Amino acid sequence: MNAVLRRRLEMAVRVRDFLRAHKTEGVGDGTALAHFEELVARAETLAGQQRAGVVATRSATLQRGGLRRALQTKLLRYLAAVGAVAAKGNLELTAQFRLPHNGTSSVSFLSTARGMLEKATARKDLLVGQGMSETLLDDLAATIGDFEQTLEATRAGRRDHVGASADLVAVAAEIAEQVRLLDGLVRYRFGENAELMGAWASARNVLGPFKAKEAAPAPAAS
Repeated sequence: MNAVLRRRLEMAVRVRDFLRAHKTEGVGDGTALAHFEELVARAETLAGQQRAGVVATRSATLQRGGLRRALQTKLLRYLAAVGAVAAKGNLELTAQFRLPHNGTSSVSFLSTARGMLEKATARKDLLVGQGMSETLLDDLAATIGDFEQTLEATRAGRRDHVGASADLVAVAAEIAEQVRLLDGLVRYRFGENAELMGAWASARNVLGPFKAKEAAPAPAAS
């Protein structure tokens, strides 16, 4: 969430709290406050969804990095080594078990890994005969499956984040509109009460509540 939007939502919460505090005095009753509270609750829900999308995306990215290292440095490397031995007696296998480049995208890496797994599965007996562990392909398939799930988790997290962000912008705009309406109501009720109007101005200040200036220290006696 960008700083401007965050400050607007913080302002909305302060305005809601002000209206609740003065409900008994005639400001908080009626449909205006009810609608405003619905908007603030919706904004808080969307902000939570936005944060959850970011967290899910980051978590999936970290997990995918670990899985890629395991595939690149252990499982696929082992398969490539066995394939190189098998290729000595079968030239057709020479290009089938080459490790993916480190700089390739996650999608390209996944495609290469799946291709190696499919080719190895078709020639499992030959590769086992050259020293490949019989459990390697099962471990490789499981790790590739986990890797693919992290890609889907990233896509889902981004969808949640982008969707919540777009809705949040729209709700924030409606909140700003309602605050202008409520400003007229508060001024109508409390326009003659300087203390409450000061509190109201502080609550609806987007940059944050007003802070009283500290008195300058008295000069030291000479």
